[in-house]
Amino acid sequence: MSAAFPNLAIPRSILDTDLYKLTMQQAVLIHFPDIPATYRFTHRNKNVFFTRQCIERFRTAVSHFADLSLTESEHEWLRRECPYFTPSYLAYLSKYRFKPEQVHVKFFPIPSDGKYGNIEIEVSGPWIETILWEVPLMACLSETYFQSVVTDWNYDKQEELAYAKARALLEAGCVFSEFGTRRRRSFYTQDLVVRTLVRASKEILGEGQVSGTSNIHLAHKHGITPIGTIAHEWFMGVAALKGYENANSVALDLWETVYPDALLIALTDTFSSESFFKNFITNPDRARRWAGLRQDSGDPFVFGPRAKEVYQELGINHREKVIIYSDALNLDKTLRLKTQCDRLGFTSAFGIGTYLTNDFSTFSSGGSEKSKALNMVIKLASVGGRQCVKISDDINKNIGDQATIERVKQIFGLSI
Repeated sequence: MSAAFPNLAIPRSILDTDLYKLTMQQAVLIHFPDIPATYRFTHRNKNVFFTRQCIERFRTAVSHFADLSLTESEHEWLRRECPYFTPSYLAYLSKYRFKPEQVHVKFFPIPSDGKYGNIEIEVSGPWIETILWEVPLMACLSETYFQSVVTDWNYDKQEELAYAKARALLEAGCVFSEFGTRRRRSFYTQDLVVRTLVRASKEILGEGQVSGTSNIHLAHKHGITPIGTIAHEWFMGVAALKGYENANSVALDLWETVYPDALLIALTDTFSSESFFKNFITNPDRARRWAGLRQDSGDPFVFGPRAKEVYQELGINHREKVIIYSDALNLDKTLRLKTQCDRLGFTSAFGIGTYLTNDFSTFSSGGSEKSKALNMVIKLASVGGRQCVKISDDINKNIGDQATIERVKQIFGLSI
């Protein structure tokens, strides 16, 4: 650790990341082992700035990622708890090392100031290697920002707050998992939250359930289930490499060859949910095999009724399917979605992220003003030299080269 910057936000383990990064890495290893890729950072809040010191601290932390490797005990735990990982993939992961030279960070100071500015991050290299950078990079940047730029906050009552949220969700019968690695305030915060959720689940008995955490290291540490399946980048990469017209179907089929008996939750909104459903209904047998859908953008209260219509059109009993909601959930939104799903007849589950791991108030306000989380993403920008795009159900979440976005919107007949 750098003497100049103590307490750097370095991951505690190579498994201090979200499960879907490993599940996708295995799929890339099988289907696209030699494809180059780039990832780019997007900061959605244009009025929030970093400092030069923050970015130097971040760069220093990134240089230490090379020290991370899978331990023997972690390897054995993954083999036992995640049987969908093959011996050959676990052997690959055991040899994997982060290469900090793949990460390119630039700071652009505001001309009138010099101290504050914007940051540009690009990661480039083989897709099979660069795929693991996204989540820990974002977690590192978030923690570094709240160490060095916004410091008007503390940990007072965080445990009580997490327990109160868990109690409300459990007593309402919600099945939920913690999804907050990428934008956590700190590792300490996420560790505290997961520990508290586990305690609450043992003390508050009923139909509600803490199903796990997306963070593999914390699942290992606290003895709970690692949760995750598939993310937008799989659909984005497959579409760029294989073509857009049937991209959703091709991505699902390739995924199923890797995971024929597990992890079959379909993410619907990479090129809009309506485009997904058009592909989905062309293969009723596949729709029956897949356990359910994940909603991650747009109006979630429109999604449930639409999903019911799709399953009915396919002649599939929607009561046997699950919808997992994971878009900007808080307590009120989760409880209302649970009520709607119960009425519709769907099984529901919830992946709750920033609301659990970065819900803070400013210290100086005595708790009356929020200390806001960073609104940021790192997304796949290209594979094999081809531009990747995401066309979400929320226009504010569209990502990628604008010319490619317009071309893909034309292919799918989208006006959003």
